Amino acid sequence: MESKLTGLVAAPFTAMREDGSLNLDMILSQARALAAGGAAGAFICGTTGEGFSLTTAERLRVAGHWLAVAPKQLRVIVHVGHNSMEESRALAHHAEQIGAHAIATIGPNFFRPASVEQLVAYCSQVAGAAPGLPFYFYHMPAMTGVNFAMYDFLKLASQRIPNLAGIKFTHENLMDYTQCLNFELGRFNILFGRDEILLGALALGATGAVGSTYNYMAPIYQQLLAAFKRGDLESARRHQMSAIEIIAVMIRHGGLPAAKAMMKLIGIDCGPVRLPLQNLSVEQVANLSRDLERVNFLQLAGRAT
Repeated sequence: MESKLTGLVAAPFTAMREDGSLNLDMILSQARALAAGGAAGAFICGTTGEGFSLTTAERLRVAGHWLAVAPKQLRVIVHVGHNSMEESRALAHHAEQIGAHAIATIGPNFFRPASVEQLVAYCSQVAGAAPGLPFYFYHMPAMTGVNFAMYDFLKLASQRIPNLAGIKFTHENLMDYTQCLNFELGRFNILFGRDEILLGALALGATGAVGSTYNYMAPIYQQLLAAFKRGDLESARRHQMSAIEIIAVMIRHGGLPAAKAMMKLIGIDCGPVRLPLQNLSVEQVANLSRDLERVNFLQLAGRAT
């Protein structure tokens, strides 16, 4: 198994054209921007990437293009979660063929597993389709309704999934997170997934994180990480609060559709979202821009002119 991922791993948006088709040409700009911002990796086709709104064929194309153009230092994790086991396995197998750094799967969210044992059995089948790649479970109960203690998951999965690398832990349960970090003397890579409370996770021992806001305000988090590393908690708290204020604006203006609009504001046009998500109107974008200006978004994101 390769060394643990550390630092910031961005969860990129899937760029689309105005007609809703994929805009693969934008991936090079996205990848270069992430590398320039110091990102360690890209977690593609996840929640931010609207993975469940894409067809399997589209996800194969997106993954293939990311692996073709991403700078070597940017490690690409392909999210392969799907409510169809066979589709998930096909995505996993393809990721291994194209040379992805790792794969991840979220829990099935229609017919949900009723126990940790069922979840591990499901993940074992997905991971087994790409035995040569590190496998991460993507824990996000707010979206899936699959909410077991990840400490219990690790105890069982560590025995049954040979290529288990860790967990993308997108949840506020810091007790469970800390138990996972310390499981078997820190054997697994537990990547934190709540950007708005990253500092709390760092205090508990986090060394790597996956997040959507790293796409458009990486400088804030890089400064946060640097301040924490040198023991300057006052500065670290200030940078976390800056991120929180921007995230609050994004949430107030619609969440993911607003975040995609924010990408355009920093010069990377990822286009529209897909239904059932709703794109912002011209007026709504203007209101978003106004509120972002009040919290110094472009300046803090390193995009002020």
